[in-house]
Amino acid sequence: MPTLDGIKVIDLTRVVAGPFCASLLADMGADVIKVEHPAKGDQVRGQGIMLNGISTYFVQFNRNKRSITVDLYTEQGKEILSDLIRGADVLLENFRPSVLANMGFDEIRLKSLNPKLIVGSINGYGSTGPYKDRPSFDFIAQAMSGYMSVSGAADGPPMRVGPPLADLVAGLYTAFGVACALVNRKTTDGDGQYVESSLMGGLVSMLAYMSADYFATGNEPRRTGNDHPVLCPYGLFHAKDGDVAIAPAGEVFLRRFFETLNLTHLFDDPDFANNDARVRNLKRMNAIVDEKIGQNTMDYWIEILNAAGVPCGQVQDMETLFQDPQLLSQDMVLTVEHPGHGPIRMTGFPVKMSETPCELRLPAPELGADTEAVLGEFGYQEEKIAALRADGVI
Repeated sequence: MPTLDGIKVIDLTRVVAGPFCASLLADMGADVIKVEHPAKGDQVRGQGIMLNGISTYFVQFNRNKRSITVDLYTEQGKEILSDLIRGADVLLENFRPSVLANMGFDEIRLKSLNPKLIVGSINGYGSTGPYKDRPSFDFIAQAMSGYMSVSGAADGPPMRVGPPLADLVAGLYTAFGVACALVNRKTTDGDGQYVESSLMGGLVSMLAYMSADYFATGNEPRRTGNDHPVLCPYGLFHAKDGDVAIAPAGEVFLRRFFETLNLTHLFDDPDFANNDARVRNLKRMNAIVDEKIGQNTMDYWIEILNAAGVPCGQVQDMETLFQDPQLLSQDMVLTVEHPGHGPIRMTGFPVKMSETPCELRLPAPELGADTEAVLGEFGYQEEKIAALRADGVI
């Protein structure tokens, strides 16, 4: 039985950060009810590559959920949401901070509806401070968080990370916070609480040694591309038939690396005798390593260096990645049969749990596919559901 079996989540989120958070909870077994507008639905339903009439972008972030349609701009729609909240464990939203309150669901109202409710909130900058009402997307968060300033080549412009990292980190943190809040509620028999993460704050927490070095020295980190800012040699090196990623971080790994390349004599050279010296002479150091790596193929170096205990791999594109035997052995590629749309591949579950594993129970739902079933579970009679549908509320 999955870990969160029996937990009911009302999901008001859309686009990426919120749906990703909800999908993590759903993968762990929670019953996630995705609430969408009857006419529009989540805008991602119409974005990205359409495969047999369905968005693969939407499918990736909305598996294991049920969809109901409710017009939350109507009083009847708000009454439905109130009923859903009364029977839920978790409410997820990724509106700007004032939106939910303006809809009539401020903290006081939510607590009156369900004192045990855990509210997971994702926003751009947090619910306090001068930027709290600003709109934000992943690209803006990467810029504002400092992440973009340290990404890219030394002689190039700041660069964003390719995937929507700010969205994904915020979604991951919120799911983690919600899980912690559920544990706290159970162990203390207490009430629910607010759990909040922001796109900007999540990325700031991931600056790692970049922020640590700045706090220590006051110096802005340099953009170093594929080179490491404090370790050398480290990065991409050029074999006969392509690039090899090599990361001999630390003296133990470096000695193994130099021994494999017959470069141990460099330890006697004051320009390369220690890491600080090698960083100062990075271009010369990299040129020496490149000359050695260029004498053989990628496969040769990946085999021989890994055998020697030196972290090493190739730069995989999507084609090679999703045929990688290691990835496949970890079930990181799943195929889901979507009724009316055919089979669709997606990434698998990164967290492996021996006793309560994640399960792929449901494909991403059609818009409103579960409205009648869910409302019935919450006590709505068929006549009431029919009237709500006739009025355009659902």
